[in-house]
Amino acid sequence: MTTSTPDPVAERIDDMLARHDIVLFMKGVPAAPQCGFSQAVVQIMGQLGVRYAAVNVLADDEIREGIKAYSNWPTIPQLYVKGEFIGGCDIVREMFASGELQQLIADQGIG
Repeated sequence: MTTSTPDPVAERIDDMLARHDIVLFMKGVPAAPQCGFSQAVVQIMGQLGVRYAAVNVLADDEIREGIKAYSNWPTIPQLYVKGEFIGGCDIVREMFASGELQQLIADQGIG
């Protein structure tokens, strides 16, 4: 019989996602993104005009590595809406350009 030990990093991520409708795991903070991809997603979020929680992965190595394993996605930034992984910068850009991201947020009742 095997018992799995709880993953404290995954539990922290679960908690963050449960507390906020939209969570952006990024390099830096919205006022000072530390990479162009994070900056691009912050700009899109600003255009959407919705509140979101930003998690600076540069300030927490456990979260920086843990979020990649959590989503099975190798890069940062990562956007989550209502606990669902949406994607990284390119996906967010494409969804925003097509109106799909705005529709997803509206469908979730986030405003």
